[in-house]
Amino acid sequence: MMEDPKFASDGLKWLYDKYVKDDPESVELFREYEVRADIAKQIYDLRNQAGLTSAELGDLVDVGESVIEALEQADYAGDALAMLVRIASALNKKVEVHLVSASTVEPSELTS
Repeated sequence: MMEDPKFASDGLKWLYDKYVKDDPESVELFREYEVRADIAKQIYDLRNQAGLTSAELGDLVDVGESVIEALEQADYAGDALAMLVRIASALNKKVEVHLVSASTVEPSELTS
């Protein structure tokens, strides 16, 4: 069985324990959103490091500002991988994806 993820506050841990921990479907959904949140933060950080607004990055990628904002809020409904590749290219970066055995992945590893 996998260990519980590490939390920044006791309140978040309490919420996880109460609403997620004992339901395998909720744990899977939690992991999915944990990955989405990590990717969103990376896009936000890279955009800021490049000194760009979301509108300026949108122009570079040829999408509207709302698409960049949706990605940064982990709320993008389109082909996120294709969009991530376009953003990486615009910021002179590349995307690397690593798939590992699910039986060996700890929840805290999903956001590292």
